[in-house]
Amino acid sequence: MALAAAVGAPAALVAALFLALVHYLQHWLWTDLPDVLGASAPPWYLVVGLPVAGAAIVVVARLAFPGDGGHAPVDGFTLAPTPLAWTVGIALAGLGTLAFGAVLGPEAPVVALGSAVALGVTSFAQLAEKERAVLATAGSFAAISALFGGPIVAGILLMEGAVGLGAALIPVLLPGFVAAAIGYLIFVGFGGWGGLDAPGLTVPDLPLYEGTHLLDLVVAVAVGIATALLLVPLSGSARRLGRYGEARAAMPVLLLAGGLAVGLLAVAGDALGARSEDILFSGQSSIPALLAEDSTRVVLVLLVAKALAYLVSLSCGFRGGPIFPAIFLGVGLAALAAVWFDISPTVALAAGAAAGTAAQARLLLAPMVFAALLVGTQGFDAVPASVLAAAAAWLTATALERREERTEHVHA
Repeated sequence: MALAAAVGAPAALVAALFLALVHYLQHWLWTDLPDVLGASAPPWYLVVGLPVAGAAIVVVARLAFPGDGGHAPVDGFTLAPTPLAWTVGIALAGLGTLAFGAVLGPEAPVVALGSAVALGVTSFAQLAEKERAVLATAGSFAAISALFGGPIVAGILLMEGAVGLGAALIPVLLPGFVAAAIGYLIFVGFGGWGGLDAPGLTVPDLPLYEGTHLLDLVVAVAVGIATALLLVPLSGSARRLGRYGEARAAMPVLLLAGGLAVGLLAVAGDALGARSEDILFSGQSSIPALLAEDSTRVVLVLLVAKALAYLVSLSCGFRGGPIFPAIFLGVGLAALAAVWFDISPTVALAAGAAAGTAAQARLLLAPMVFAALLVGTQGFDAVPASVLAAAAAWLTATALERREERTEHVHA
């Protein structure tokens, strides 16, 4: 417990520094640089060129440094311990991915960096392999606690990821909760110190949602099913396409081509009425604008372009997390319902975020809690909708995966 408390603050601090660097570089590339060029928005050649430049950085990170830039995003959310020697390559690949416009989230590099910091901080201690793995996981959740609204969601992610341990799970959970709680103080502050700005997903000025309505519950179930029907085939296609980049010689070509494809998709979406910056990136900062959109055509353009760019980013070799773009797509499907049926954006956010997280991460409880924290006091009555959306997404995703496994078994 003492070691877990010791790794919480440095792991969270490293995560905060990494996310601040991503934010600074992204702002310089996509806001300051267009201003210098005399443009009010990023011109088309930057929209196309910057993802390619980012892909080149990821190529260097994966070839020149140990660790291959971290694990592939198509492998999902992983808590495998990260050696300290991998940190430079992971950080560089994360910067090339996140700041330059690829459609992946910050959670994977943050988890990896937190794990590496925990192993580095506790390197003096004589620990068994299992104890080192537990502390590495604790460091990961200290680092990621701000992205998911604090130590509660981080701990639940840990719990669901290790549910097969049964009664042995509690000794694994305790260090993770302690490290996440101590690490979260970096963001919320302590005593007279106000802390650092939390970098997680927030949606300000949500309207108060009072009273649960039957239509909202039906829409939540539909959003959960639709989100799984979108994300499961997309992830399967990404895994199949990613096999072409497994060869070391093919990886740079696929990455550079993927960066070009992401940029061209953003330019095409911009020409059809959506903002290119809403198509690029993880989607965290674009969700408020998505929920405020009242045009079916624009929402559909965003959904299609974002889904295709997400597919490319997952499969071509970029390094980042798969969850936040999935949340954007879930919220986008719920935003269509908000346009068509005039449901509250608060309940749309709760249902979409829960559905996207459940369908992509194959978790159930963590998406519900995350959605509830996301809407906060403005959306207490939206919690039933988020529960139904997460349950529908999980059931649909599980059914689709089992069907795919049976099909592959028959073909084999």
